[in-house]
Amino acid sequence: MTASPPPRKIELVCPAGGLPALQAAVDNGADCVYFGFKDATNARNFTGLNFSLDQIREGIAYARQHGRKVFLALNTFPLDSNQADWTAAVDRAAELGVDAVIMADPGLMAYAARAYPDLRLHLSVQGSATSFEAINYYHERFGIQRAVLPRVLSLAQVEQLIANTPVEIEVFGFGGLCVMVEGRCALSAYATGKSPNCDGACSPDAFVRWEQTPRGMETRLNGILINRYNDGEHAAYPTLCKGRFTVKDETYYAIEEPASLNTLEMLPDLSRVGITAIKIEGRQRSPAYVGQVTKVWRAALDAFMRDGEHFTVRQDWMAALNEVSEGQSHTLGAYYRPWK
Repeated sequence: MTASPPPRKIELVCPAGGLPALQAAVDNGADCVYFGFKDATNARNFTGLNFSLDQIREGIAYARQHGRKVFLALNTFPLDSNQADWTAAVDRAAELGVDAVIMADPGLMAYAARAYPDLRLHLSVQGSATSFEAINYYHERFGIQRAVLPRVLSLAQVEQLIANTPVEIEVFGFGGLCVMVEGRCALSAYATGKSPNCDGACSPDAFVRWEQTPRGMETRLNGILINRYNDGEHAAYPTLCKGRFTVKDETYYAIEEPASLNTLEMLPDLSRVGITAIKIEGRQRSPAYVGQVTKVWRAALDAFMRDGEHFTVRQDWMAALNEVSEGQSHTLGAYYRPWK
C-alpha cells in the first residue's frame, strides 16, 4: 500500500505587541510575526503596545536572522481628515521591507497597489470578508494574496470558500474570541464615541476604570458598569461583549462568556480543507503568553507534519493553553456547528 503524502506545511503566524514578544515568538518557533506602529493605523492601539521605527528595524533584523517572516498590521480605516497618516504608514512599510502588509481599507489597498506593486498585501480580518466572492474581489482589484477569515464561519463554510478562491486563507487558531463580525462591531464606539475601526482600540484604555468597592472590584467603560468581581475572582479587561449584565432579574454573561478559541484538535481538519496559515491572537498579551502559546502550537504542527494520520492532541498541550485562556476555558467557536 502506498503511504499517504505528508500534509502541506501550515504557517504559524504569531502576535507581537512589542520587541520582547516578537523575540519570544521567534525563539519558540513562529514562522511569521505580526505587529503594528505606535498609532491608530493598527487595531491594537493601546498605551505601551506596538513599535517605534527603530524597534521595528530591530525586530525585523531579529526575525530575518532566524529565517522568519514579518507582517505589518495596517488594518484600520482612515478618515478624510487623516488619510495622509495611513498612506505614510504604507510608505514606511515599503521602506522597511516587510514581507506583507495586513490591510482592511479598500482605498488604502488601492494606494498600496498603485504605489508599491511589489508589496505583498493580505486582507485583514477587519475587512469582514466571509465569502469567496468578497475575497476574489479584493484579489482582482488590489492583488490581495492572503485573507484572514473572521471567526464566524463553520469549518464547512471555510472549506467551501477555499475551494472557490486562489487566495491563500489564514484562520485564527487560538486566542480571544469575538462574537461580532470583525470590522463591523459598534459596541465600543457606542459606549465611548471612539471607533475601534478608525481609532484602533476596542475599549480604549482612557475610558477604562477599575475600582475596589464594598461590593467587590468593579470595572467600568466610560462610566458603564461592565462587571463586578468577588474577592479572589480574576478581573478581566472590561469590554461590553464580555460583561455581566442583569437581564430579567438574572445577572450573567448576556452576550458572550469569557473563553478562548482553541482549535488544536481541529488541526487535521483545517489541513484537509486547505488553509495556508494558523493565526494566534494576542498582540495585547504578554511575552510569556506569546512564548507559551507559540511553543505549544509549534510542537503540535511539527507532530502533525511528521505523522498526520496518527496525530493526537497531548494533554500537556491543552493544559498549557488553558493556563493562558480567558476564563481558563476554551471553545471551538463557530468552527464546530453540529446542526449544520
